[in-house]
Amino acid sequence: MTSNSQKNGTILAITAYSFWGLIPLFFKTLDAAGPGEILAHRILWSVLLMGILLKALGKTDDFFSTLKELKRLAPLMLSSLLISINWLVYIWAINSERILETSLGYYINPLVSVFLATMVLKEKLSRLQLVAITIAALGVLNQLFVFGQVPWVALTLAFSFGGYGLIRKKISVDPFVGLTVETFMLLPIAVGYLLMLQSSGESVFLQKDLTLDMLLILSGAVTAFPLIVFAAAARRLTLTALGLFQYIAPSVSFLLAVLLYGESFGLPELITFALIWIALAVFCVDSLRSRNKKIV
Repeated sequence: MTSNSQKNGTILAITAYSFWGLIPLFFKTLDAAGPGEILAHRILWSVLLMGILLKALGKTDDFFSTLKELKRLAPLMLSSLLISINWLVYIWAINSERILETSLGYYINPLVSVFLATMVLKEKLSRLQLVAITIAALGVLNQLFVFGQVPWVALTLAFSFGGYGLIRKKISVDPFVGLTVETFMLLPIAVGYLLMLQSSGESVFLQKDLTLDMLLILSGAVTAFPLIVFAAAARRLTLTALGLFQYIAPSVSFLLAVLLYGESFGLPELITFALIWIALAVFCVDSLRSRNKKIV
């Protein structure tokens, strides 16, 4: 791996994760539509755009073979359910002034992924991983103690995406093909929901607001663009490097929530996030130590 390749990979990774972190700006412009309608449009236009992309990449045969192969299709059905839950809760949270909770969810996602791997795949936790998960759990308990409620948005996002990643890790499928299959399976529900909204007069699409219509159509590109850039970065960087860059997205969202949208960030939230950040620091140290041992 050349230094030039690593440099390009770094730029691509920062671009992809920064874009993901800035996505709340986009979904905020769609708040005239309900979360369900936004999700349905995201699915519809993602399928169309990903279909064009697969054609350009010469991967349409792989797409159709995946649809015919139950061994890969069955897990993708479950992953499509998880990603739809993730997208719906994320969209709802953004337009309900809860961007800070989405940031928390994606901060703890790596720790949840390790926890799920331990529970499902019976992978062994290292001592530092156990310490990191325990500290993160204290952060969640702080939210419960102070506010009297579980931070369900953060946990739903973390566990749905963690479960999604776990399933995709076990399936031998191209990331572009996989996402196309997942959204394709959700397409009948999405189209049916959009038609229902149109017939009941509740839809905002094609209601003389051309800007909103174009933004809803663009939701497909907003989904596909960072994935394409990330895939290019993944070919140029190690998994360890990619793992460290993943914290850019929740950090950008965190700054948007506090500095741009003025979401509440007092001492209780500071304690929660401080515990999560400490947990992630421990987790990163463990990841780097494990990588160095493998190199030696």
